[in-house]
Amino acid sequence: MGKLFFFYSSSCCLLFFLLLCFELGSAGNVTYDARSLIVDGQRKLLISASIHYPRSVPAMWPGLVQTAKEGGVDVIETYVFWNGHEIAPSVYNFEGRFDLVKFVKTVQQAGMYCILRIGPFVAAEWNYGGVPVWLHYIPGTVFRTDNENFKFYMQRFMTYIVDLMKKEKLFASQGGPIILSQVENEYGYYEQGYGEGGKRYAQWAAKMAVAQNTGVPWIMCQQYDAPDPVIDTCNGFYCDTFKPTAPHRPKIWTENWPGWFQLFGAPNPHRPAEDVAFAVARFFQKGGTVNNYYMYHGGTNFGRTAGGPFITTSYDYEAPIDEYGLPNLPKWGHLKELHRAIKLCENLLLTSNPVNISLGHSQEADVYADASGGCAAFLANTDDKNDVTVTFRNASYHLPAWSVSILPDCKTEVYNSAKVHRPVQSSKKDSKSLNWEVFVEKAGIWGEADLVKSSLEDHVNVTKDASDYLWYTTSITVSEDELFLKQGRSPVLMIDSKGHAVHVFVNGQLQVSASGNGTVFPFKYKKPITLKAGKNEISLLGITVGLPTAGPRYEWIPAGLTSVVIKGLNNGPLDLSKNTWTYKIGLEGEKLAIYTQGGMNRVNWVATANVPKMQPLTWYKTFVDPPTGDEPVGLDMLYMGKGLAWLNGEEIGRYWPRKSPKNGKCVEQCDYRGKFMPDKCLTGCGKPTQRWYHVPRSWFKPSGNTLVIFEERGGDPTKIKFSKRRTSGVCASASEDYPSATVHLKCPEDTHISKVKFASFGTPRGACGSYQMGDCHDPNSVSAVEKECAKRNECKIQVSAQKFSSKGNCAAGKRKLAVEVICSS
Repeated sequence: MGKLFFFYSSSCCLLFFLLLCFELGSAGNVTYDARSLIVDGQRKLLISASIHYPRSVPAMWPGLVQTAKEGGVDVIETYVFWNGHEIAPSVYNFEGRFDLVKFVKTVQQAGMYCILRIGPFVAAEWNYGGVPVWLHYIPGTVFRTDNENFKFYMQRFMTYIVDLMKKEKLFASQGGPIILSQVENEYGYYEQGYGEGGKRYAQWAAKMAVAQNTGVPWIMCQQYDAPDPVIDTCNGFYCDTFKPTAPHRPKIWTENWPGWFQLFGAPNPHRPAEDVAFAVARFFQKGGTVNNYYMYHGGTNFGRTAGGPFITTSYDYEAPIDEYGLPNLPKWGHLKELHRAIKLCENLLLTSNPVNISLGHSQEADVYADASGGCAAFLANTDDKNDVTVTFRNASYHLPAWSVSILPDCKTEVYNSAKVHRPVQSSKKDSKSLNWEVFVEKAGIWGEADLVKSSLEDHVNVTKDASDYLWYTTSITVSEDELFLKQGRSPVLMIDSKGHAVHVFVNGQLQVSASGNGTVFPFKYKKPITLKAGKNEISLLGITVGLPTAGPRYEWIPAGLTSVVIKGLNNGPLDLSKNTWTYKIGLEGEKLAIYTQGGMNRVNWVATANVPKMQPLTWYKTFVDPPTGDEPVGLDMLYMGKGLAWLNGEEIGRYWPRKSPKNGKCVEQCDYRGKFMPDKCLTGCGKPTQRWYHVPRSWFKPSGNTLVIFEERGGDPTKIKFSKRRTSGVCASASEDYPSATVHLKCPEDTHISKVKFASFGTPRGACGSYQMGDCHDPNSVSAVEKECAKRNECKIQVSAQKFSSKGNCAAGKRKLAVEVICSS
């Protein structure tokens, strides 16, 4: 995939690259100096990939690790998720998706290293930042400061994890794969907010970690006062200018963000592959030693693990491996090529000092050379608008804006970060109709009340996150003399909430739904409601959409209703905030676990040919066979409202096909040039943030699978479909003035190029999926590509005037070939 690579007979580069293949996976003594990590006496330049074990399933782990390895990755990095493991004080879970030992051993079996970020605070858009909710309710506890309760439980958990890794001999000092561990996480952002207690806590955390005697170095990311021997590291979109706070520490990039997370109801961020590659190349150009992609595979926030609030169930992160476990092209392929180019230079990067040479106002070269004549160079153009041609060692090199070219022999350019080919990924529906059975929840209190108070209580303080849902119920009596009854008007309900969402039921009927968003959790809402003469039952279903994940004293951020007022009555506004409120935690179906095999017979499901649509508080159950084939599977929930889903009792997670604003700042085509921020290249305005929800193949039985949906406010379950994820086509383009200009097309494994959808040599316009012919075009472009590529899995087409001609007004040297092909099995 991507560009043609050149391999060299230079013994220093090739020999080191071959030796590397046999050294990974088992390690010994790990030390460091200012230049790099040193494993068993050998310097290492490492490419690392974040893959969080609970965001995929054990059946996926070997494939994910292998795909990362094929992408040129040396190391797998993961957080350790405290609240997934210690579900109650001293009650531990290491089963299924939380089998940490099995995951680390999977990495080891692949012959790769591991970085274990124990934290145990992780942020990570994970519910409560990974800290157990129960800890907040131990009296006197304050998170992440010099607080005895927090430090006691944090140290106890960290020691538990370290001892578990030691027992399994997984640290490098024991011959295992773990070469680095992390304590805390990005605390430098918030330390000042905790005053002197924060400073004491940071120093305590570092010393406590070192005292664990793991035999491998500890790191603290974004920690500006990390004490020796802990290494402070960088997180961000760019870390080329980062310098550790002590000169004897290596330059490590713990979080290189190749994309960004998604929020329900917001446009989706997009970070182009060109910019990610530019950032990585600049990092190694400027002395970097470990680059970790956060994320390399983002995966899925199964169940209620997403935090935020409002983080989507998908944690795809636009990572090099997508949520479903497939290479995310072109990013995966483009970075694979980059890693290969960097590895060709590895020995020189680690053993020689760079010489910086100015090539222009915004252009420079960093040259690494040794006494034996070995030489490698990085040529950078940091101008974010203009392409340039530079002269380096008496040769000319074309540098697109915002790009880096790599020359492993200081002569031949084998890679440029701005040259990339693009695939087309699609979903194929499995459209078999489903037969549904129905159970409808009662609106309001079911069973015995959990709490009765003359006040509106904080949502999380009541539920302690046992459920997203909390019923607040009260009643009012409306006189027959009320004018609104006689005049046909409706009173207005006014709600103030600290978040995150609410459904308002009056006399069992849904009247209003309201919510905040991922930027502003609280919300105010007012809307007419229907009241009758006499007693009226008012039932408010409060909802959280994940708990906060970070920030100073984030565990104290409130949620839930703070004010309920009815206007339009004879006696003026009626403030219900001090009424007697009855509370019930969760749903009856949750309590009875009717989504499991053992619990589904605890209620009376009603089979009906006329499935109720747009009906709130409804559970739907059906039996399904696995979709055909072996492609990854998603559940299409476009026509549903909001709720939860399960397959065979496994938690698919929250669904909410909430649309982003139509008038958002989305772009049709992203300009990769210039500094990236999450709002730079937004996509999907006016569309649901998340339509498809990952259902791992390993969750399916051969037949008779039970799919259960809980719908909060109303949807159309007859339109729920399974979709299969696949790569259906590939795009590539190259300009004739690019050295060894070649268009490289490669279909997924077990498929071939079945059709040339578009081909034009000349001045084609547009991007992959929307190419158009420009002012000049060779009419034989399609036939020339078909000749080279038809029925092949992979092909390379040289871009030259000898192979193509062009008709129209375009000068030689300005032409390019753009191709899009369809891949079929």
